[in-house]
Amino acid sequence: MITVLILIPLIGALLVSVLPKSHARTLSLGTCGAAVATVLLMVFRFDFSAADLQFVEEADWIPLAGADFLLGVDGLSLMLVLLTTLLVPFALVAGKPEERGYCSLMLLMLGALFGTFTTHNFVLWFLFYEMSLIPAFLLIKIWGGEKRDPAATKFFVYTFLGGVAMLAAVLGVYFAAGADGSFDFREFAAIGRSGAITGPLGWFLFAGVFLGLAVKVPVFPFHTWLPDAYTTAPTGVSMILTGALSKMGVYGAIRILLPLFPAQIQAIQPFLLALVVCSIVFSTLAALVQEDLKRMIAYISINHLGYCMLALVAVGGTATATSADVQAALGGVFAQIFNHGITAATLFYFAGLLEDRRGSRQFGDFGGLMQRTPVLCALMSVAMFSSLGLPGLNGFIGEILIFKGSFGLVPVATACASLGLLI
Repeated sequence: MITVLILIPLIGALLVSVLPKSHARTLSLGTCGAAVATVLLMVFRFDFSAADLQFVEEADWIPLAGADFLLGVDGLSLMLVLLTTLLVPFALVAGKPEERGYCSLMLLMLGALFGTFTTHNFVLWFLFYEMSLIPAFLLIKIWGGEKRDPAATKFFVYTFLGGVAMLAAVLGVYFAAGADGSFDFREFAAIGRSGAITGPLGWFLFAGVFLGLAVKVPVFPFHTWLPDAYTTAPTGVSMILTGALSKMGVYGAIRILLPLFPAQIQAIQPFLLALVVCSIVFSTLAALVQEDLKRMIAYISINHLGYCMLALVAVGGTATATSADVQAALGGVFAQIFNHGITAATLFYFAGLLEDRRGSRQFGDFGGLMQRTPVLCALMSVAMFSSLGLPGLNGFIGEILIFKGSFGLVPVATACASLGLLI
């Protein structure tokens, strides 16, 4: 079923690219509909009481290199697949559904995201991970706004080099583990506990994986590509970048960084917390002074993903953590991943609507908007207050759990991070 799910958008992308332009919108939305139906079938058949992978597909692929064809979903994977499936149809409608190239690249990116969130062997996961960069780069470069060329180039260079660093580091982990080496995510925790990646080599490998994921999240000071890319990208692409692609970094931290390097994270937890707190606080200060709506939302996205990293560093760096604090922090991360994806994509959609109608994204051009478009402003206010974390809205759930769990583990850093909420 997972193979079918990955192939649906890839086949759809091929059909959209070769059939007449007049069919692009119908085919792309029909492809998304087929993907939605498949994901809903998986949700209905999913056993929520089980902790193991489900819908598993496993076969030998490159045995000598420890690379297996391993697909499956657990609760986290299913949640991210569902999030991606919900976002892409709206992103297509918000963009240029009459353009064959635009639609086919969006569907190609959808297939890569499905592969990233359902693959549990690093080699295959990395191929899907890097595959998602190519359509995103082309969508920004071809259909982006002003200064799209430097923004697309910066996005590609940062994320590609980060991916190369992570690949080299995980290869090092595989060889350091010796005969027990494996690229399966299921084995990473055992490798991390084995003591095979300690000493100077362990620190070098940790740095490579952390760099690759810190660029993708992003974490300060590796965040400078994000505001340019999100601001320049077409509205639909911005929705996918913030709603789904940015989650790949947090997902990778959960699957790779925390299991492989528990000792390293515990040793430099204060340094990592300082970077995370800087991401949370500095991004809100930057958002505060923006006049461009999309750029403001981009900085807010850094802030919200910073909360996820705060909880993960708190959990991964505390050897004596209580189960209640760990469960609250991790539950908050999972809720924040999903809810931020919905809320941030909605905010970008509203910013795109205003730009389409007014030809501007500057705050100063929208005085008296509530009098002209009360329904639009009311709906936009719901998304804004959700982004703020107002109780009763979806943004509150993840943030309160993250702060509840993290405060029990790293109270000083969590108190400093709470300034981000205030700002």
